[in-house]
Amino acid sequence: MLRTPKKSETIEVRLPHPTKMAFVSHCHARGWTISGAVRSYIDQELAGSGPRRMRWLHILAAALAGLAMGATAAPTLAQSMGGDRASFDRIDRDGDGRVSFQEYQAR
Repeated sequence: MLRTPKKSETIEVRLPHPTKMAFVSHCHARGWTISGAVRSYIDQELAGSGPRRMRWLHILAAALAGLAMGATAAPTLAQSMGGDRASFDRIDRDGDGRVSFQEYQAR
């Protein structure tokens, strides 16, 4: 049986926190993992079937920000605000347990 190569390499990109959070929310809403979304995108680009160039830059920047930060939305945001659940709840205006990009911007 042919085995797939082990995933052992990482990529790090520094981006603004709101961009990262928007990508995390985007992936969670679609049931994707951050790493899976980035790997899928890279595979599409290498196969030559990726999106247009300008969209490519935006997607890659957001994807790599989420991957580099290695986070999930709710716990990370709560910790970055001092680990205070009440602070997280104030930002999560619709009470869904996730902070959307719009909720984050409105904070």
